[in-house]
Amino acid sequence: MKFLSRFYIDGFILGIIIAGVLGSVFPVSGTAESILNWATKIAIGFLFLLYGARLSPQEAWKGVKHWRLHTVVLAATFVLFPLIGLALRFLSPTLISDDLYTGLLYMCLVPSTVQSSIAFTSIAKGNVAGAIVSASFSNLIGVFVTPLLVVLLMNTTGQATVDFSSILDIVVQLLIPFIVGQLIRPLVIGWLQKYAEPTKYVDRGSIILVVFAAFSESMKEGIWSTVTIWQIVILTIVCCLILALVLGVTAFAGRKLGFDLPDQIVIIFCGSKKSLATGLPMAAVLFAGQPVGLIVLPLMIFHQIQLIVCAAMAQRFANRDPVSVS
Repeated sequence: MKFLSRFYIDGFILGIIIAGVLGSVFPVSGTAESILNWATKIAIGFLFLLYGARLSPQEAWKGVKHWRLHTVVLAATFVLFPLIGLALRFLSPTLISDDLYTGLLYMCLVPSTVQSSIAFTSIAKGNVAGAIVSASFSNLIGVFVTPLLVVLLMNTTGQATVDFSSILDIVVQLLIPFIVGQLIRPLVIGWLQKYAEPTKYVDRGSIILVVFAAFSESMKEGIWSTVTIWQIVILTIVCCLILALVLGVTAFAGRKLGFDLPDQIVIIFCGSKKSLATGLPMAAVLFAGQPVGLIVLPLMIFHQIQLIVCAAMAQRFANRDPVSVS
């Protein structure tokens, strides 16, 4: 990392890019895919076990009670993003196809990410307890709110139903490990404080693993072969503009509403994300009989952009001068 920094190259961002390239060039299938899926689940579960062990019960409870923070994050996810998606209707069909615009609007309706939002908040030294509650709550209610928004704002041929296994996944992969971490905290907190530097690579490693799995899945499904290079370029530009706008609004709102810096970090990182893990399975149900590959393409592009941009922002927050923000 120190060697790369001499050339102004962030090792974390480089790792994300390399993971995306490797996932595209060497997509896994069969037994290897099953192993990758299990490895990703285990990494995420271990990550949240560490979060639970690091946080004192008092900090966790404080995060639960911080309703103003969670309200702002939910407003960014389920109000600001949908309004932006609706405002982009003029792009279709002149600049992008109707299917791609459907995907762009759908991207704006899915819930926030959980794992990467919390990981970036942790790296940036933000309010991790608040991020865990905000991101998890967004994902939980998103299981209900996203299908409802799709029914209200979009035309779907399939019946919009809720996959309750998503709730079970959140409970098993995120909440249970976090609770276990809280229970074993008295036994491991000394070790975690002593080896705080090595354990931070669990945050970064889990994100890199998710990126590799996402690109591998996209190549296996042949999504990239269904669009032209110019459509991808236009989608990438639009996704960059959406992310820039949301990051600007969330940063401005956090300051103007009087939140301290750790809470501002939560609003920025939790309010600007869109979940690929939640959005992909929902799309398969909500858009049955439609070109799901095209519809989820904007979400996949946005997901990779948000990881790279937010990784750079998290590193910048982490390296800030404590005196300058005190």
